[in-house]
Amino acid sequence: MKSFAQDIDLITSEHPFRGFLMFADRTRTRFVCHLATQQSRRWAGHLVCMMLILTLAACASAPLRQPPQRQAEDVLFHAIGLVGTPYQWGGNTPQSGFDCSGLVDYVFSTSAGVQLPRTSREMSRMNAPKISNTRDLATGDLLFFRTEHHRISHVAIYVGKGRFVHAPNSGGTVRLDNLDNPYWSRHFAFARRVLN
Repeated sequence: MKSFAQDIDLITSEHPFRGFLMFADRTRTRFVCHLATQQSRRWAGHLVCMMLILTLAACASAPLRQPPQRQAEDVLFHAIGLVGTPYQWGGNTPQSGFDCSGLVDYVFSTSAGVQLPRTSREMSRMNAPKISNTRDLATGDLLFFRTEHHRISHVAIYVGKGRFVHAPNSGGTVRLDNLDNPYWSRHFAFARRVLN
């Protein structure tokens, strides 16, 4: 009975290109590299270096892209147009009223075609660029606040110039507020850029 290594040697010695081969046994797939000449070893070294460089380049932090202007404007105008709509816990339409995540979900799905999770906590965990500094905010960014026991419990839509539209449970309606407000600045956690 031949060993696994003998099977590999047989396959690689019979292969005309003597390059990269794949050998499958019952338990797993193994990749085998048989390099017959000095030149192929050199090319393999270059290939490994190039793959490493590309991997590192992909991991480097890219500058934060601005959201598309048209989508951001649509979100801005739609959100501001809903100011005054009554607050309703669990609400997600203008007819039923809005809670904070219902408002955000409604605006993004109808204005930008972006489907978001239903709750503010789930939205805060989305795979979208995270923004910690308020100076880096752009129109259409989602703002997250820790208002209950240091957990994300509120979400709003940034509309520019330090202002945001949200459906707070106090005040009774969707409204426009400012990040400079001591309460909101103290509870601001971070933002996410979902328009990209």
